[in-house]
Amino acid sequence: MHLTEEEKKVALEQTGNILESYSRERGNLIPILQQVQEKLGYVPLVAMEEVARHLGMPPVDVYSVATFYNQFRLIPPGKHQIKVCMGTACHMKGGNIILDCWKRRLSIDVNQVTPDREFSLERVACVGCCTMAPVTVIDEEVHGRVTPTRVDGLLFSFGVKIPKGQQKEGEAIGRE
Repeated sequence: MHLTEEEKKVALEQTGNILESYSRERGNLIPILQQVQEKLGYVPLVAMEEVARHLGMPPVDVYSVATFYNQFRLIPPGKHQIKVCMGTACHMKGGNIILDCWKRRLSIDVNQVTPDREFSLERVACVGCCTMAPVTVIDEEVHGRVTPTRVDGLLFSFGVKIPKGQQKEGEAIGRE
């Protein structure tokens, strides 16, 4: 995903502020990356390069660590983060169907962001609301007993309109 110059500037500034509180020991790499992600919502390439410079290590080593652990996100999250629970209860109650519905409606796959950066989609292990399965969490708000029709309704609440007749697999959504 291409970052604007302003986004790069913010990432470098925030990363620099974080690095001020860390010594140059390589053992600080993961805590630094965690703080960068906490501050920015992801770990951009420019931040990894800055961290590498601070720790005196090749940027590829920082990139290797960031891509090894799936806790690190390398692209900015969408304005609205959609998490579909795939815990046992949600899986048994059709979590896969709900996940597929979100993927079709947003025209993105898991761990991707819509081109307008409005929505990102994640698959999570369990959100702890098993009695409400299948569950979707949008921006920390839990939605239980989600159905494909409810997915359309939730998107409608964000101003996304699914035109009649375009609710088939692979067709794009419209926004008002």
